[in-house]
Amino acid sequence: MDITLKKITIKKLVENYQDNEEAGVLGYNGLLNIRPPYQREFVYNDKQREAVIDTVTRGFPLNTMYWAVIPNGFEIIDGQQRTISICQYVDGAFSYKDRYFHNLQQDEKDAILSYELTVYQCEGADSEKLDWFRTINIAGEKLTEQELRNAVYAGSWTTDVKRYFSKTQCAAWQLGEKYMTGTPIRQDYLETTISWINNGDIEDYMARHQHETNANPLWLYFQAVISWVKATFPKHRKEMKGISWGVLYNTHKDDNLDPTTLEIETTRLMADDEVTKKKGIYEYLLTKNEKHLSIRTFTDSHKRTMYERQKGICKACTEHFELNEMEADHITPWSQGGKTELINGQMLCRECNRRKSSK
Repeated sequence: MDITLKKITIKKLVENYQDNEEAGVLGYNGLLNIRPPYQREFVYNDKQREAVIDTVTRGFPLNTMYWAVIPNGFEIIDGQQRTISICQYVDGAFSYKDRYFHNLQQDEKDAILSYELTVYQCEGADSEKLDWFRTINIAGEKLTEQELRNAVYAGSWTTDVKRYFSKTQCAAWQLGEKYMTGTPIRQDYLETTISWINNGDIEDYMARHQHETNANPLWLYFQAVISWVKATFPKHRKEMKGISWGVLYNTHKDDNLDPTTLEIETTRLMADDEVTKKKGIYEYLLTKNEKHLSIRTFTDSHKRTMYERQKGICKACTEHFELNEMEADHITPWSQGGKTELINGQMLCRECNRRKSSK
């Protein structure tokens, strides 16, 4: 990894500044990609960007910025929001203390334009850059893990994938907002979908597809996942948001599932007060693993009552144990209609309870 420290004046930074909106933001005479097309939109509020200008006008140092060396110039890795704030102010997009840049006296303008930014320019292998970017990503509006990956694996694929996954009210948001958590502009939708399609190995997928001309396969996969969810569980409930639907789709897309039967079971489980994790109902219906439901457990008060009732004797092996050596057990399991109440509870020693649970 080659890292070079540079001092860049604001005058040089804002030279030929261009805000091309969806196509990105350029500066430094067109050599600096300030906001590559795959990056998030501007997120600083008025107070934050005014704080940047206040720092500059008072001659205080801004936090160090980091640029990655690319074939035809540079891309900002850290410092994007500060850089855009500076460029917007000099370009006349907002005022500071009721004065736009063009309202300033010439000496005030010169002081701002001669202000020097501290910039580290780095060049190296993808793995080296990703590790370094994670290390330095510790201040300001931090980049998310996916934004860091986008920077490292920048190419035609990351540019195209933004159309679907990385804009406010993008196609993925419009299709899957009821089922996804996070926000597209912070790359949450993109990160989740890549994780689904490649079994959690996001960097491997991006490395393999970095220079492909389009992201159609990923977009088609996302559409297939959401269509499968809607067809399998046609009645939407708020608990469906944020489930790992792609993981379930990968495993169960070819199962013979009956939406009518699943809806009857969903309704029954939603009304069951023994089920404390309603979101887990959907995973349970597909996997039949009760751990997803977090079935209600006996309280410490229940355990003490059952222990005293049994005089410390394990109901299975009839040996005596201390309370902390025993565990509460449902006599009739939840799956067979048993409830979490004293009449259906007993205390077993740990070994007997494990033995029963494994049957």
